Amino acid sequence: MPHYHLAQINIARAKAPLDSPVMHGFTSRIEAVNALAESREGFIWRLQTEAGDATSLRVFPDPHIIVNLSVWRDVESLKAFVFSGEHLQLLQNKKAWFDKLATPSLALWWVPAGHQPSLEEAQQALQDIAEFGSSPRAFSIAQPMPQPQLNPA
Repeated sequence: MPHYHLAQINIARAKAPLDSPVMHGFTSRIEAVNALAESREGFIWRLQTEAGDATSLRVFPDPHIIVNLSVWRDVESLKAFVFSGEHLQLLQNKKAWFDKLATPSLALWWVPAGHQPSLEEAQQALQDIAEFGSSPRAFSIAQPMPQPQLNPA
């Protein structure tokens, strides 16, 4: 059993309010994509409100920035989900719904197995990758870092 799991945060700046017709192609697929993620091997947890997603959470000063925070078994499990099926289709169309950010929009980091990361931890991971690039503290999907090694007792 792994002693660490992979946490990921990704943020995006919507081109319009989520209830706008401009965003319908994205918002109409959130529930299906979340269900798909939850059905994938390696998925562990995702942040969600009672509505079933995290799009209503306002974590950043810009009200158009939405957040996705989840935990996966490992980098391979996350990549298998991100770069396949309906999620890949959303990625390929993201320019229709989201503006490019000047700062990193994705950060990955290792958390102890069973830990659900907070939004504060996730924001720190984004800040770390912005300041230091990929490092053991926070890294990109293109430059993953190995799981931390347990210290022998």
